[in-house]
Amino acid sequence: MANDSQEYKDKKAFFEKIITLYGRNVVLEVLQDRSIEIHKIHMSDSNKTDGAIKEILKLAEQRKIEVYYHNKAALSRISKNAKQDQGVAIDILSQSYNNASELQNLENFRIIALDGIQNPQNLGMIIRSCAAGNVDGIILPKKSSAKISPLVMKASAGTLFKLPIYFCNALEDVLVNLEDTKIYSLSSHAKNSIYDVKPSKKSIFVLGNESDGVSPEVEKLCNDSLSIPMNRGVESLNVAVTASLLAFMKS
Repeated sequence: MANDSQEYKDKKAFFEKIITLYGRNVVLEVLQDRSIEIHKIHMSDSNKTDGAIKEILKLAEQRKIEVYYHNKAALSRISKNAKQDQGVAIDILSQSYNNASELQNLENFRIIALDGIQNPQNLGMIIRSCAAGNVDGIILPKKSSAKISPLVMKASAGTLFKLPIYFCNALEDVLVNLEDTKIYSLSSHAKNSIYDVKPSKKSIFVLGNESDGVSPEVEKLCNDSLSIPMNRGVESLNVAVTASLLAFMKS
């Protein structure tokens, strides 16, 4: 809001960059990667301090990271997954996790936007391909999309924090506000091919839901629809494979 103090805005911006993951092996893996900035660790006060928990506490002490203790109910509210958090969660301060409104300040970009991608393994593989390829980031809406989770982290094979991820509530809210940007949806029925795209300073390629494709609301905001030429009667590709092809296209 216009009347919000700068202190409030700064605090909000800080917490928007927090990603919470959970599970003992995941927390250990994060702690062992010193390139990842940690805000704090959350523990259940019922944990036995042996095995993985002992190692987590040792690494937390070495890295001077605060550990907060909670009862099981309070911890489950933090992890949002009582069945799988194993009594531990970690808050990661991700400098690569940004509000999608920041795209308006960039002069050049080549972005892959995700519209309703709900499979966490697909999301992780998309992140991995995009991190390795020739794109500047991913737009990941909070609405009807997979959340950043241990499954996503595992499928990304260690690349989750290497690629800018731009978050928003709904994809159409972002696309409608971007000027001088070519927006393409991917569809197996499109007449034009991804190889017909002419280079532009700003371009976004929208990948739709694994079953239903790009939503009608987002499709209306696209300049063109593109397909991937396929042989031998194959009609479609997994969305993560499509992302890989786009990521390694020459810009």
